[in-house]
Amino acid sequence: MNDITIRRAEPRDARRLTAIMRASRAYEGRYASIIEGYRVSTEYIHRHEVYVAADDTRVLGFYSIVLDPPELDLLFVSDAAQGRGVGRRLLAHARDRARAAGLDGLRIVAHPPAEDFYLSQGARRTGTVLAKPPAVQWDRPDLWLDAA
Repeated sequence: MNDITIRRAEPRDARRLTAIMRASRAYEGRYASIIEGYRVSTEYIHRHEVYVAADDTRVLGFYSIVLDPPELDLLFVSDAAQGRGVGRRLLAHARDRARAAGLDGLRIVAHPPAEDFYLSQGARRTGTVLAKPPAVQWDRPDLWLDAA
C-alpha cells in the first residue's frame, strides 16, 4: 500500500464514501438493516467534520464526527484496506480533531463487532444503547474515547 494521507472530505467524495459503507462486509446479514438506504450526501459532508484516508489512487476509508453533542458518527474502512492500520489512523485523527475543537472526547455508539477495535484504541464502555427495531434490532455498545 502506498503512503496514506488523511484529508477533509469534499462533495465529490460522497458517492465513494457511500459505496465503501454499503460494501462493508461488517454490515452483511443481520446487520444490513442499519445502513439500508443510508448514504453520505454532499450536505452531510458540508454539515459535519468528514475526513478520508487515501493513498495515491483511491479512498481507503473515512470517518465523521459531530461536534454537538460530540460523537464519532461514522468510521468505515474499505474491505480491501482492512488490517493495514487505516482504521487506527482514522480514529487517531478523529481524536486529534476532537481535541482541536475543544472537546473532551467522543461518544461512540459502536457496531457490536467493532467494539474490540475501539477498546483496543483506548475507548471505554459507558453503557449499552438498546435496540430500536426495525432498523436496529440489536443492542449496541456505548463507548467514550477521551480526546486527551
